[in-house]
Amino acid sequence: MDLSTTYMGMKLKNPIVPSASPLSTSFSGIRRMEDAGAAAIVMYSLFEEQINFESQWIDHYLSYNTNTYAEALDYYPDLERYNVGPDEYLNLIWRAKQSVEIPIIGSLNGVSTGGWTEYARKIEEAGADGLELNLYYIPTSTTQDAASVESMYLDVVRDVKRTVTIPVAVKVSPFFSAFAHMATQFADAGADALVLFNRFYQPDFDLEALEVVPHLVLSNSNELRLPLRWVSILYGRVPVDFAITSGVHSYTDVLKGMMAGANVTMMASELLRNGVERIGDILTELMQWMDEREYESIEQMQGSMSQINVAEPATFERANYMKVLQSWRTDPTSVLLG
Repeated sequence: MDLSTTYMGMKLKNPIVPSASPLSTSFSGIRRMEDAGAAAIVMYSLFEEQINFESQWIDHYLSYNTNTYAEALDYYPDLERYNVGPDEYLNLIWRAKQSVEIPIIGSLNGVSTGGWTEYARKIEEAGADGLELNLYYIPTSTTQDAASVESMYLDVVRDVKRTVTIPVAVKVSPFFSAFAHMATQFADAGADALVLFNRFYQPDFDLEALEVVPHLVLSNSNELRLPLRWVSILYGRVPVDFAITSGVHSYTDVLKGMMAGANVTMMASELLRNGVERIGDILTELMQWMDEREYESIEQMQGSMSQINVAEPATFERANYMKVLQSWRTDPTSVLLG
């Protein structure tokens, strides 16, 4: 049985790729994921703020007047504790490439250009097989329009593509008014793959301390439906590879991703919650399912349930909304949930 797939020109032994997470912050963690059966690994993200911090300019401005009163020290995050610094990040990639056989994909998290292009080049020089641009930006200004945000994203992709020769994936959020058009623009800007979707972590309120606090919530399989839908719609229409990275927790999630048209499915929450050994379990279950249904390869099923290949393509659009509303009934006489 052939579980292999191709992602950004890289031949992978199976479609399971651990996404950026704390699991790849150490060499031992990288080795454990390879041993468990991972086909490739996306390194944890190097933040734009860390790159800027390296030059000490951001340190100067964040520290300015912070001693005026004690509370000022709590205004900004301690950037030195984000993960490890940029140099350590590059060293970890270099060390991993000397010891593991699977592809290593670097990850840059930010939105502006600046130091991105320099570190994209350094990540390539460290030996990374590919680069994932994790575009994470919250446009809170009331004067900044959508076109300027989209233009900023595209500029980052173009600048990085001009800087490196390794393939570049773009990890984005679904929050675009015309996502299909935006996906096409990313392809035109040079993106080799789209990673769907970035999970924007929302702050929470601590009612006792009356503070706004970060609150990490791991994903679940229900979150698969959004990227599943968009990969299904875009497959065969936008000339890039696709990775699904939200809500992948089981072999059925992997199968759905492949049938939608994804090249790989990425997971982090499942591995953080239940250990990297889950990769092997999922691969075993995946092969058993395929064997029972006489599938010979992953390639055989890729895109088989995409919009261009299903009998009712409208189910991916407004018709699906209507059917969902009509599918819930409190009793046999109930017709529609209003």
